[in-house]
Amino acid sequence: MREASQAIFRAYDIRGRYPADLDETVAYRVGLSFAKMLGGEGKVLVGRDVRLSGPALSQALTAGLLDGGLEVRDAGMVPTPVLYLGVVELGYSGGVQVTASHNPPEWNGFKLVLGDGETVSEVRGMSTLKKIFFEEVKAGRPRKAEAEKVDITTHYIERIKGLVKLRRRVRLLVDFSNGAAGIIGPRLLREIGCDLTALNEEPDGRFPAHLPEPTPETLKQLAESMRRGVADLGAGLDGDADRSVFVDDRGRFLEGDLTLTVFLHGLDKRGRIVYDVSCSSVVEEVGLRLGFEPVLCRTGRAFMLSKVREVGAVIGGEKSNHIYFSELHGFDDGLYAVAKMAELVSRLDQPLSKLVDSLPRYYATSIRVIEVPDELKQRVVEKVAEILRPKAQRVIDIDGVKAFFRDGWVLVRPSNTMPQVKYTAESTTPDGLNKLILMAEEAIKEVLKPSA
Repeated sequence: MREASQAIFRAYDIRGRYPADLDETVAYRVGLSFAKMLGGEGKVLVGRDVRLSGPALSQALTAGLLDGGLEVRDAGMVPTPVLYLGVVELGYSGGVQVTASHNPPEWNGFKLVLGDGETVSEVRGMSTLKKIFFEEVKAGRPRKAEAEKVDITTHYIERIKGLVKLRRRVRLLVDFSNGAAGIIGPRLLREIGCDLTALNEEPDGRFPAHLPEPTPETLKQLAESMRRGVADLGAGLDGDADRSVFVDDRGRFLEGDLTLTVFLHGLDKRGRIVYDVSCSSVVEEVGLRLGFEPVLCRTGRAFMLSKVREVGAVIGGEKSNHIYFSELHGFDDGLYAVAKMAELVSRLDQPLSKLVDSLPRYYATSIRVIEVPDELKQRVVEKVAEILRPKAQRVIDIDGVKAFFRDGWVLVRPSNTMPQVKYTAESTTPDGLNKLILMAEEAIKEVLKPSA
């Protein structure tokens, strides 16, 4: 293949199409680079999701790690959160998961985690790893290499079972998306006391049922079944099982901020909760009412994980459905989220839909995007902020600009990973929502005018 592009190094991981963007040679160099970053000593854990290119990339990665001086243990095919937990709790210096998460089947990549549980990202370590990869490590021919195989799933299952106690059996419908969650998810969920009906549970890197991105479009089968009253709770998982999307007993999808708000009703411990700037005001309103201290954070896994740990939050969540759990070292874990939501449902004396309907009602748009070159997107958002600031009651600028008004807010922010500016709005009324989203769009158009 051609020389590796810097574009495969992203905010939270290394990712690209196989073999066009990354192949075994890249995997080997990633292994060498990570080994050098760790000082050339220690023991690391390697796992992979279900993608067809996973075994070849995992083997090449392992060769690089070994040649870099590290001991390597092979966890095999596991969900990403299982690997993260294994690294922290089983005494490893670091770990690498070969995965492209929710991307299409031709993609693959690497998620790297340090011994303390912090993932290699733009918050910590990615720039160092990238510099080593491009400037200090020479390309080599990947050799065949095998590492000692270890079982980390038993530890994970027992750990989760110790954290989840259902008060009654829950009828649960889960779409495993032919992804890594299907490796252990059905067993775990049945052992904690769920009457599980599993959809697309067979791990298959071709993802024959649908793409491994849980959305209303890919999870139509799940939603239709829920509307027929077949279960108390529905859920769909992404390809590597660090994220889950929930469907209530009426077949309605819950955005991540609504999911976080529901979870607050099941927490016994009070404390700080972390949520990203895209989240609805319902998180703050309900959080304060229930005795929590809301903490706002930049959007993105790297920022959320660090903030949850920094402030000692009991839970964190993003609109994108990543939920972060303090009892799992702050990690986002889609399979554990399903187990904990089942626990919450088992404690309710009413259907989940009744709890959802009892929450304050806000009207919001989905997140919209406009293509803007990477080198311009930050400046565009800054100029939009200049337009919105004089009109707003208050402005938060920790991630783009979130401008608050009497009846709602607008958010305009640069994408962390794409050449895009994203925007959304929320209001207490449909008319207010229309006015706010129009205000945001007019401000963006004004900034993007050729004369601007």
